[in-house]
Amino acid sequence: MAETSSHLLEVRDLSVTFPQPGGSVTAVRGVSYHVDKGEFLGIVGESGSGKSVSSLAVMGLLPSSAKVSGDILFEGTSLLGRSDKELSRLRGDGISIIFQDPLSALTPVYTIGAQIAEALRLHDRRLSKQAANVRAVELLKVVGIPNPERRAQAFPHEFSGGMRQRAMIAIAIANNPRLIIADEPTTALDVTIQAQILEVLQKAKDMTGAAVVLITHDLGVVAGNADRIAVMYAGRIVETGTVDQVFHQPSMPYTIGLLRSMPNLATAGHTRLVPLEGRPPQLSNLAPGCPFAPRCPVVIEACRTTEPPLTPIGTDPLNSSACLRVAEIASGALDRGHLYPVPEPVIAAERADVASENVLAVEALKRHFPLSRGSIFKQTIGMVRAVDGVDFEIKSGQTLGLVGESGCGKSTTIMEILELAKPQSGCVTINGVDVATLSARERRTLRREIQVVFQDPMASLDPRLPVQDIVAEPLTVHGIPARERLRKVRDVLDLVGLDPSMASRYPHEFSGGQRQRIGIARALVTDPKIVVLDEPVSALDVSIQAGVINLLQDLQEKLGLSYLFVAHDLAVVRQIADTVAVMYLGRIVESGLAEQIFENPQHPYTLALLSAVPVPDPTVERSRTRIILEGDLPSPTEDINGCNFRTRCPLYKLMDAAGQERCRSEDPIQRPVEGSRVACHHAEHIDLMTTTV
Repeated sequence: MAETSSHLLEVRDLSVTFPQPGGSVTAVRGVSYHVDKGEFLGIVGESGSGKSVSSLAVMGLLPSSAKVSGDILFEGTSLLGRSDKELSRLRGDGISIIFQDPLSALTPVYTIGAQIAEALRLHDRRLSKQAANVRAVELLKVVGIPNPERRAQAFPHEFSGGMRQRAMIAIAIANNPRLIIADEPTTALDVTIQAQILEVLQKAKDMTGAAVVLITHDLGVVAGNADRIAVMYAGRIVETGTVDQVFHQPSMPYTIGLLRSMPNLATAGHTRLVPLEGRPPQLSNLAPGCPFAPRCPVVIEACRTTEPPLTPIGTDPLNSSACLRVAEIASGALDRGHLYPVPEPVIAAERADVASENVLAVEALKRHFPLSRGSIFKQTIGMVRAVDGVDFEIKSGQTLGLVGESGCGKSTTIMEILELAKPQSGCVTINGVDVATLSARERRTLRREIQVVFQDPMASLDPRLPVQDIVAEPLTVHGIPARERLRKVRDVLDLVGLDPSMASRYPHEFSGGQRQRIGIARALVTDPKIVVLDEPVSALDVSIQAGVINLLQDLQEKLGLSYLFVAHDLAVVRQIADTVAVMYLGRIVESGLAEQIFENPQHPYTLALLSAVPVPDPTVERSRTRIILEGDLPSPTEDINGCNFRTRCPLYKLMDAAGQERCRSEDPIQRPVEGSRVACHHAEHIDLMTTTV
């Protein structure tokens, strides 16, 4: 007799195994969950926990070599064992999926409109090509694509990342599916675009009445959107419950550790982060017992021999935890606050004594790139204003957070600084020296004073060299003797929390957080005064982020370092920065002390950025006012008269005719407002944005 289910989707004891030459890898181990009609389920966990594999199993998109056991029931019917033809009829119609990388998910040789129309006609053969094209335009309008008639004729490469993801959502909702699976749909997006995508996803859910399964590693995203949460670790679900239960009364030490390690905009800057020590286990070689035991602060001997089942907490069958000590944690006998105690702050006596002076100053910095056409006789047809008059300074021992959306000019700004050459326009001064006046020898010497840590630790480390050679490379360039290099490498590895005995290993033998520590060690080996940090934690899991952020703060305290911290994650910036500069289209639109910027922003762009940052607390998320910026960042090639933010500015729309005319005709310059320096004509009316939303 065929099994049935009263749920829209029910996954029963799902296991997925991939055969490998060195032994099989079970990526999903006995996963069970359900989703009801109209429900929003969030599945969270670190990379490699099995989140995406389980969703691909539901869609029937796993490779043929994968061995799947258990059962997957959709509307009471089992999906396992069904032919690809049967599943193809279900995909897009009954169940649809939004992939993490929309550029690789969209076909580059077909227009966006054609791809949406294709999804429509595959499931409705009676639909004419013309009617499908009309419906495709309507769907683009629904998901917030500007000028949908024109954009439907564009190709994927002509869309920004946020627009491509919205196009993917349009395809996903085209046939009014009953279930939408969103696999990390906002991971690679700016916080403002992330807020837009989540709003569109909620709108799609409301329009179609579909249930949503959102897969993510960002607990802040699920806090404001999900009804229930399932936490995964080492291929299985280790905790389930409503958002309030999981966030306010977590009962699995892993969940508690994830929540404590997250930078939280509501609390950042006041307390240190509590890192989740260790790394997830290798699924190809799982030890007996609880997989989390090697990282657990309350592990007991029984945990090392017995893997705990998912046990209900109290009388609620939907609130459960896979921990042998769940009863102690849930009852309060084992206080959650003592599972991950907050480290003692660095005492004043340990802090490096540095004079308060400017170590880096940037004045009126510009970098424009000519836009040309023609292969032989090139013709300049415009200019890309990547950096368009940037001013900021960093004092010794302090951190400046440079924030803004992708494409605003952050990376170009730091490249201009790191080049140590005469800029195209403006002035860069390091340790009181104008870099434009340096000779080649002086420039090489000065490079020891300013070093950089890159975003992707694996891409920035040479895989062919052992760690000792990678870290010693800057010393080799500067002619330091071999014996001195070896001593320095050992010292700096120890400084960043790595065992010097690991120096002979290669980068692939380290975890992501350890690789970033190697990058930091390489930057510190020349004893610099300034370290440029280019998105240093954005490629890391949240559990690893906390350890790296704490390390950077400790190193600054001990060595008196100055940081230029470039990021789009404002919660991380709030945790580490002393001062903040907000960039938009190549310009600084607001700057000041971090506390002032985050507590009392004066520019509408800053306020919109902050309102878009998800907070890992459902109570806070439900009570927040969210300001959604319309559209994407304009192209830096556009010559916008007046204020370059007015095309997206919510405050501009609230101004009277005279105020709007000033925004259209007059380019604002930075001026002091409420303790910050702000480039906005109407900063004094910023409260209108929150009172009218």
